[in-house]
Amino acid sequence: GGFGNKVPVYPGYVCTIAASIVAGTPVKWVEDRTEHLTSTGFARDYIMQSSICSKEGKITGLKVDVIADHGAWDATAQPTKFPAGFFHICSGSYDLQASHVKVKAVYTNKAAGGVAYRCSFRITEAVYLVERMVEALAQETGVDPIDLRMGSFIRPEQFPYETTTGWTYDSGEYAKAMKLATDIAGYEDLRREQAQRRERGEMMGIGITFFTEGVAPGPRKHMDILGMSMNDGADLRVHPSGKAVVSISAQTQGQGHETTFAQIVSEELGIPPEDVQVRHGDTDRSPYGLGTYGSRSTPVSGAAVSIVSRKVRDRARMIAATMLETRPEDLAWEKGRWYVKGDPGKGAMIEEIAQRAYSGEPLPEGFEGGLDAQVIYDPPNLTYPFGAYICVVDIDPETYQVKIRRFIAVDDCGVRINPMIIE
Repeated sequence: GGFGNKVPVYPGYVCTIAASIVAGTPVKWVEDRTEHLTSTGFARDYIMQSSICSKEGKITGLKVDVIADHGAWDATAQPTKFPAGFFHICSGSYDLQASHVKVKAVYTNKAAGGVAYRCSFRITEAVYLVERMVEALAQETGVDPIDLRMGSFIRPEQFPYETTTGWTYDSGEYAKAMKLATDIAGYEDLRREQAQRRERGEMMGIGITFFTEGVAPGPRKHMDILGMSMNDGADLRVHPSGKAVVSISAQTQGQGHETTFAQIVSEELGIPPEDVQVRHGDTDRSPYGLGTYGSRSTPVSGAAVSIVSRKVRDRARMIAATMLETRPEDLAWEKGRWYVKGDPGKGAMIEEIAQRAYSGEPLPEGFEGGLDAQVIYDPPNLTYPFGAYICVVDIDPETYQVKIRRFIAVDDCGVRINPMIIE
């Protein structure tokens, strides 16, 4: 994903381009932070009304009515199919029987509505709504908020799970994550402490929330920006030296793309990561793609890199079969080399195969030479990470000043490609 404003066409872009055309010279746009925050896209100006119901300790239904402020004109550049963004994920992590969501957009005398700092395509607002309603329901019914969630979560055996608002969640272990968070926090002890302090007139709060979000927008059948599909491309070329260059469409903003994508190529082909050059950011040379935002870089662009690496590996298999005088189907792969099944000592390293691909030696029939491939990846679905958060606060009974004592976060991060990047 990416911090800061992204995705839409902002006024500064248009003004700079128009000024450059009129003046006939390059124009640079400069604004300070105050100017930027005053005039750029905003989000979360939502008026949300909701009702929630349960039966025998299980949440069964949710009704939501929203008025969404879009500013003076609509510059959000949401996928065409989702003019309200991904707000309809507001059913959250719960196995609901029914839900009804209505969002009404209004225009106001403000800057253009857009994708604000850490906006998340309206998922933030959706999670806030459903979790506030769960807390309100717990207070109304006298059920512990942890127990209410545990009894209402989608169970692992229910995945893939079709939500009442049309999402297809791929996987999740919600109860496990919630229990891990409560164990780390010492939840039962915290509740006892809270009761004791309340008797003494002291104030202590225990905040709980759980989220499921849809990230990695990319499926062509659902996702576009201004009519352009949100697929991502990748080009990979292995040189005669055995070193590789991979071109990606995602632009790095400090996330460590160079490290992560080089490692993906390394895992697929056995080329050392330091021998993989990652190119990005030049739209004249980069493959097709729609950018870095929405936690999509690794799931979409990274997946494209993985697929293109496998295409190169399959191409290398054909060359290796010629080198080893056998059929491609008689070869097996281990990291960095193809070898003959039943005869592991007879094989060819990826570096040797690359040399052969560019040499004057015989190649497979119809093979044009070179060791490269291109791909545009169309994901079948979004991915749906989840997490449990617990916050413990102390409140001054005289000034009502809130002091955070502890904050526990248990997040599903998917496959840990590079633990150092994650940490």
